[in-house]
Amino acid sequence: MSKILINHVMIVNEGRSFIGNVLIDGDFISRVSESEIPADKDTLIIHGEHKYLLPGVIDDQVHFREPGLTHKGEIATESAAAVAGGVTSYLEMPNTHPQTITIPSLTEKFELAASRSHANYSFYLGATNDNISEIRKVDPATTCGVKIFMGASTGNMLVDNRSSLEKIFAESPVLIATHCEDETIIRNNITMCKQKYGEDIPMMCHPLIRSEEACYVSSSLAVELAHKYNSKLHVLHISTARELSLFEKGPVTGKNITAEGCIHHLWFNDTYYESRDTLIKWNPAIKTERDRLALIDAVIEDKIDVIATDHAPHTLIEKANRYFQAPSGGPMVQHSLLAMLEFVKRGVFTIEKVVHKMCHAPADLFKIDRRGYIREGYYADLVLVNPEKSFEVSISNLLYKCHWSPLEGEILHHKIETTFVNGKIVYQHGEVVKELHSMPLRFLR
Repeated sequence: MSKILINHVMIVNEGRSFIGNVLIDGDFISRVSESEIPADKDTLIIHGEHKYLLPGVIDDQVHFREPGLTHKGEIATESAAAVAGGVTSYLEMPNTHPQTITIPSLTEKFELAASRSHANYSFYLGATNDNISEIRKVDPATTCGVKIFMGASTGNMLVDNRSSLEKIFAESPVLIATHCEDETIIRNNITMCKQKYGEDIPMMCHPLIRSEEACYVSSSLAVELAHKYNSKLHVLHISTARELSLFEKGPVTGKNITAEGCIHHLWFNDTYYESRDTLIKWNPAIKTERDRLALIDAVIEDKIDVIATDHAPHTLIEKANRYFQAPSGGPMVQHSLLAMLEFVKRGVFTIEKVVHKMCHAPADLFKIDRRGYIREGYYADLVLVNPEKSFEVSISNLLYKCHWSPLEGEILHHKIETTFVNGKIVYQHGEVVKELHSMPLRFLR
């Protein structure tokens, strides 16, 4: 059926929560009304009583590992986990094999996603010290941004040359997204930890090695360059209270410099290293409870503009290594919305704030064409949530290819019931629909 009517549902949209009805016709939302919407015999009716209807989540930072790292994850598996978690669009990172640092490699990713992705997609072009000619060619209408690793990375994707950074900030035709950790500070901290522990460094040293200072020095440089060149800068995965001084309060549409927060930095603190070890090893590191609480306040105050995952799967065999050999990153995209709704249940955030940070703000920040809101004429990317059903995160219900989660054992008190991508049901009753309905994102810039 081309028409779907979701009736008598709690619509959460644009700072309001109200009982209403939404009619989907083809790819788009046809009507949104607090009054009854008549349906003809060819319309599928979904009863929404006692449920929330939210815009689909837009995750602006994921690593789906394809091409070249598909033993960890694939576009097909990770996007399936995404729609199971209410994520209907994602922006994917360039540190694959080969790295996405040329226009042909970027084109290849779009071609892969067209035949494999369950969710809508776009991809970042990765910056290097010497690929400014490729950055200049980026199409602002199809490519979400340029990613700069201003800290440790693989291959030649660490951009540590001041002249190269200046060129990128001056000439990038699209938003610049940065991973900010100062490499020199990190190396010095490693040396100090090795002097104390040798090669067998305990995980509790991770936030001391990838320290507050390392984050702040690098983020400060990015902000300095953005001010100098009037660049559109988005600083990813802020992890420290100190960095928050670099950002202003207010709506994302009024800013040239914005900040992203991630689920793991809001959920965990450094006391969890003892029990979860490398499973919560991320870069930047999870830090203190003081930092975690400051990040939560920054979300409420609109200093942190967007909430994302930095979804970055590795195998359990890889994670089982000692500190230096265990890779950083973990899977999160299947439970990001549910984790944020858990904060709502605890009274930390309002549900309207969660929708703003995960749906509206990324759409506004990246100027995504007709997504991120429940509006007539917008693409019908929607998620139906049941707030009366709980479940335990366990291996049995994970869709990640790596087949583990740092949230394993947690009880989450909401459940994703149905996810719609471009007006089609792609996830329902615990099952991902095999047929693909995704499309590449377009940007109005």
